[in-house]
Amino acid sequence: MSKKNDRNTKGKIITAAWDLFYEQGYEFTTIEEIIEKSGTSKGSFYHYFEGKDALLGSLSYIFDEEYARLQDTFTADMTSFDKLLYLNRKLFSMIENRIDIELLTRLYSTQLVTKGEKHLLDSKRLYYKLLRNIVTEGQEKKELTDSLTVKEIVKLYALCERALIYDWCLCGGEYSLCTHAKTVLPMLLSQIRL
Repeated sequence: MSKKNDRNTKGKIITAAWDLFYEQGYEFTTIEEIIEKSGTSKGSFYHYFEGKDALLGSLSYIFDEEYARLQDTFTADMTSFDKLLYLNRKLFSMIENRIDIELLTRLYSTQLVTKGEKHLLDSKRLYYKLLRNIVTEGQEKKELTDSLTVKEIVKLYALCERALIYDWCLCGGEYSLCTHAKTVLPMLLSQIRL
């Protein structure tokens, strides 16, 4: 199987699973339903995942799919700071509308205690590559400070996003993540903007 087909099959399974988790709840979604919705096979499912619990760590894949789509929607008049806020607004909107908060909470808690891979921190993810590109461009265009390194700014941005999501989960989604971030994130990142 080619790498592209391999990625497509895995992606279909992950997307189908998270859609079902949102629609029906994690507990009420079966592996058989995931296989059926993804149009794949039982063999393919077990090739990529040991079971349903293994899918909890795959949310970063869903996020990166969204980032891949979003990177082509930047407009020419956007500054680098605008691009960062735009990515955040779009991702948080997706989270509110497609990701079950209980599963998001579970993902964050497993990332805190796991001894294995911490998918959300994987610097090879498209998320981090895209952020590095935006920050590098912003520094070159004198839109973002150069008193911090690209790595430091990316880490600050990611930390702010995780903090906002974590607080939203702690509060049980009692407020709009998008609305709150629209107000708070520019304040948290104000020091990087020139």
